[in-house]
Amino acid sequence: MSTPNLNDLFQSAQNEGFLSTSSMQALNVMDIGAQIQAGLGITIDDVTASEVVLVTIMTDDSGSIQFAGNTPVVRAGHNTILSALQASNQKDSILIHNRYLNGMVLYPYCPVLQAIPMDAQNYDPRQGTPLYDQTVIVLGTVIAKAQDFAENGVPVRTITLLITDGADQHSHRANAQTVRSLVQDMLRAENHIIAAMGIDDRSTDFRQVFQSMGIRDEWILTPGNGHKEIQQAFQLFSQSALRVSQSAITGLGGFTAA
Repeated sequence: MSTPNLNDLFQSAQNEGFLSTSSMQALNVMDIGAQIQAGLGITIDDVTASEVVLVTIMTDDSGSIQFAGNTPVVRAGHNTILSALQASNQKDSILIHNRYLNGMVLYPYCPVLQAIPMDAQNYDPRQGTPLYDQTVIVLGTVIAKAQDFAENGVPVRTITLLITDGADQHSHRANAQTVRSLVQDMLRAENHIIAAMGIDDRSTDFRQVFQSMGIRDEWILTPGNGHKEIQQAFQLFSQSALRVSQSAITGLGGFTAA
């Protein structure tokens, strides 16, 4: 099968009532289409599962992660998620994608058993915090991939984790309202969960930041800066991703109900 046409996918989503006009404007293919395309990965023809769960992770690779000494625990946290999903009975229906906050795609959507663990060679956080710009690209990738499966008759559920240890500093295109439009459209469809983890930087009110982006309070994690707390937050997300792979999203109540 040829590469899906993003314009067609987004237009279909709007025609079906899943995307608002403001979200369509945010997903301008001329501006960010190539970046979204880079995350789509495996084609429909290579997926044999009768239903699919998309797990998407946006990992903070800003310099503050390294300055705070949190590089190893973020790597380990991501790898904890992989291990949990790879050991699940639903692993054959799980596709996963990891894109860093500054745009590097560690791996596009692929079977969870083929995902690449994070290590010292592929994760060396030294960049900025374009939180809103990159979240639009990540959510656009989730929307496009989910729409592609839906149009081919494959039921799909998604869970996305946004990770940051700071407020937005380097976005040029998007703002919190831009992200909020996409998040609200996705939540209305009732087959998406968007979660966020704000690692304490001693200055940012992450609940306020994420709520301004439209993320529901029950899907916000705010661990302290200690390795144990951060690791526990990753484990909570792992448990939630497993629950999404096992049941309908409408029955899930957030991290507090894990």
